[in-house]
Amino acid sequence: MSQTTDILDWLNAGKPITALEALQIFGCFRLAARIADIRAKGIEVTTDTVKTHTGKSIAQYSLGGNNA
Repeated sequence: MSQTTDILDWLNAGKPITALEALQIFGCFRLAARIADIRAKGIEVTTDTVKTHTGKSIAQYSLGGNNA
């Protein structure tokens, strides 16, 4: 499967994802680009800003709206 499909399956399972998680789980260096691919399919993806344990702000993506 492609990284885009793998990430979409992850999101469809109700799991949010950050760039670091995408790298660790899927070997994906460009999560924002894969999210753009998913959005181009008409799927609503929500972007939230979360803080790491060091206080750095990062993007976390999850499915929003009715994507079923």
